[in-house]
Amino acid sequence: MHFLDQAKIFVRSGGGGPGAVSFRREKFMEYGGPDGGNGGKGGDIIFEAVAGLNTLIDFRYTQHFRAPRGHGGSGANRTGGGGDDLVIKVPVGTQVLADDDERTLLADLTKIGQRVVFLRGGDGGRGNASYKTSTNRAPRQHGTGWPYEEAWVWLRLKLLADAGLVGLPNAGKSTFINQVTNAQAKVGAYAFTTLRPQLGVVRHKQREFVVADIPGLIEGAAEGAGVGDRFLGHIERCQVLLHLVDANDKDVAESYRIVRDELENYGAGLTDKRVIVALNKIDTLDDELIAALSAELEEASGGEVIPISGASGVGVDWALDKLLEAIGAEAGAVSDDDEGGDAIEWSPV
Repeated sequence: MHFLDQAKIFVRSGGGGPGAVSFRREKFMEYGGPDGGNGGKGGDIIFEAVAGLNTLIDFRYTQHFRAPRGHGGSGANRTGGGGDDLVIKVPVGTQVLADDDERTLLADLTKIGQRVVFLRGGDGGRGNASYKTSTNRAPRQHGTGWPYEEAWVWLRLKLLADAGLVGLPNAGKSTFINQVTNAQAKVGAYAFTTLRPQLGVVRHKQREFVVADIPGLIEGAAEGAGVGDRFLGHIERCQVLLHLVDANDKDVAESYRIVRDELENYGAGLTDKRVIVALNKIDTLDDELIAALSAELEEASGGEVIPISGASGVGVDWALDKLLEAIGAEAGAVSDDDEGGDAIEWSPV
């Protein structure tokens, strides 16, 4: 399945049905009178966050969503049927943005089952029976129904994860997430092997949390260098960041500063999040060099540095302990019944 984290769609609610113009005419009934019923309400456009989706790829092929309009009223004071609501199912973490220069946030769906009535269907028009008064016994006017609402909107997906992995290309982020989760991220001996975000669930010390791996950042990513910094939106909701630095870089302190500068240029409070710094790929170095590089990195970051090897697993438990500590009590407990559960598949419409 291809990954797509933004899409532009057209949505339109249903218009209200027209009211009826009708008069009661029955044999042996001396008095008739107007009996036209009201029209039915048009369908609403509703966004619903569901489990089992982590991409907006389906909205590349289906871009127009129109709810049905209400049915017209009829005689005998019968109200027309209402149009069915159109429920658009989106992944958890989807934002609905206006199609303007500022991309104004209109809705943010962050919980499974959350529903937002985005466009309300038009009310049905009044039938001629509702216009009857003491001085207007046989009205022939009726309402045509309230019009629909329509809009072009942007859908943007920001993955929900507890921890995010950041670093330069080839810092070992994909290897790390493959080591601690069941994710099967691509690993290669060249830059930008990760071209889209990856999610994985970590189970550690009877608790679990979600880790997000995003494509590597290089200097100038804010200006579009490499794959740019657009994927940083997927770690905006993370509680903690794990910053991996390749121990084989010529200058580990400079590698750290490059990524921090790009996070600062992106904004959105990423530099205010708690950061755990890890010196990765220590399996290729001796103890003396590991200590020297760790000290250099600690001076640049101003905090503790954890030496790890994502490939061999050395120090990984230490890093996971730090992540759990930063995430806090919100990380869920793992029970035996949770193992092997099948995910429920959903369609976006």
